[in-house]
Amino acid sequence: MFDAFSRVAERSNKNTACMGKAELEEIKVITAGLNKRFDAIEALSGIASCCVSDAIAGMLCEDPSLIKEGGACHPNRKMAACLRDGEIILRYVCYALMAGDISVLENRCVYGLKETYTTLNVCIPSMVRALKIMKAICIAHIQTFNNAGRHPSSTQKQVTPGDCSDLASECGIYFDYVIAALS
Repeated sequence: MFDAFSRVAERSNKNTACMGKAELEEIKVITAGLNKRFDAIEALSGIASCCVSDAIAGMLCEDPSLIKEGGACHPNRKMAACLRDGEIILRYVCYALMAGDISVLENRCVYGLKETYTTLNVCIPSMVRALKIMKAICIAHIQTFNNAGRHPSSTQKQVTPGDCSDLASECGIYFDYVIAALS
């Protein structure tokens, strides 16, 4: 995000002039976009635990054998690990969304993830399914969180108005990246 600001300043500097009205308007547009990004991440952070638990529950509803003896989520400690890993992945997706950069996921999240899960006998198709459910929840939440300029979980919290379909799409790309790394 810093690069966007520095490009505007660099253009003015090349013209040996202070930033004019056009450059300041460009900065305002960038700032409004950042505010929407902050609001979207705050909204996702507010639903993180519910999002992950709903995704894991959805995965289990689709395949109840996962919680039976010998299943991928049996005993309880395996279920707890699924929930923990889902929250970690969602946290890194939020970090990538904040930065507007997939390298956060490359460097911190997916490197060695498939190999680790394979070594730990994690049911990768089930984890991928849970991530797809999380992706759908997060995209829907971002797309609707600023209807009427309010956060859905609070009548008090004002958010930056505007279309968030680009942010929702970007969030989906980050989930797809993690899913592809596991597949």
